[in-house]
Amino acid sequence: MKDFFIADAPRFENAVVTSFFVLSSLQIRERRDGGQFLKLTLTDKTGSFPAVMWEDFADVIAPCTEGCYVKVMGQVSRYQSGFQISLQKLRFAAESEIDPADYLPVTHFDVDEMWAELRGYVSRFTNLDLQRLVFAFLDDPSISSAYRTAPAAKMLHHAWIGGLLEHVLTLVRVCVATAPFYPEVNPELLVTGAILHDIGKVRELHWKSSFGYTLEGQLIGHISIAQGMLQEKVRALEPFPEKLRILVEHMILSHHGKYEFGSPKLPMTPEAMLLNALDDLEAKMQTLRNSFAAAESQGKGPGELTDWVRSMDRALFNSRAYLEDGMAAPEEQPVHPPVDASAAMVEEIPASASTPIEDPESPAVD
Repeated sequence: MKDFFIADAPRFENAVVTSFFVLSSLQIRERRDGGQFLKLTLTDKTGSFPAVMWEDFADVIAPCTEGCYVKVMGQVSRYQSGFQISLQKLRFAAESEIDPADYLPVTHFDVDEMWAELRGYVSRFTNLDLQRLVFAFLDDPSISSAYRTAPAAKMLHHAWIGGLLEHVLTLVRVCVATAPFYPEVNPELLVTGAILHDIGKVRELHWKSSFGYTLEGQLIGHISIAQGMLQEKVRALEPFPEKLRILVEHMILSHHGKYEFGSPKLPMTPEAMLLNALDDLEAKMQTLRNSFAAAESQGKGPGELTDWVRSMDRALFNSRAYLEDGMAAPEEQPVHPPVDASAAMVEEIPASASTPIEDPESPAVD
């Protein structure tokens, strides 16, 4: 049974621990003084940290590949701004020795409730062509089961089981709340783009024992995969309005916003521009949460910056914790309000861009 998790590292500084992990990466490196050493990344549901093994590793790594389970013994120590473990022993671990729930982080939200809410938005569409397009994806068992469990990314944001659904549902909530301020936007087209923009990730990523990229994901990428999935569904739905196909496909191709971020097209329609902006914002806000949680686990106080966040090219600062430091603790609030937004808001999605929505409400881009 696993009794040491990576999040426990600060409490075990300089201690020798024995535990099971997923082997996320494995490299043999050259030592400066000659010879070789083993550089690894070990992962469990609380995070990842680097590991090194300096001696006697040639035989023990033979049965190990990236994604397998290993049992290790080593000393935990500080490394740069975090922790690492220097291994004394390592061996392959059989799946019978581990509980998979210890190794993959899982969404804190109820997947069935999130799925029902997402479908609720679509069931209230007045554009029946967009409705049958989205349901063609959500009702496809080969897609829906993966959509409900896939992470949204390998590591940057919503990198946990159910993360893709959590990310998309929150993005849909934000789209519904924002669309009324921009009469140029067709809300149902925007929500369609939000639901389908990352659909390719169900084939780009794998998530059995660790998160990573499939061969298709590495060679093609989720944007191009999603484009192909859309074209396949449209053919099955024929006759389908060509204008809608073009506009939905444009949102998928342009949702990363810039060529250098992997989008083959720049956003050119109101819906594509708003989707790109809100998707990017939603991803960044989750990156903030992750960074604040990491800073807290490192023992940093409310007045300190986080470590440098590479994906955002800056350190971050938790203004809420800073303002509340020394004050009476407020009643804890969930990250996402537990509202049935689909019932409260989707009825108000207008059929056309000129119809206002009255009172809308609100799981970043990799």
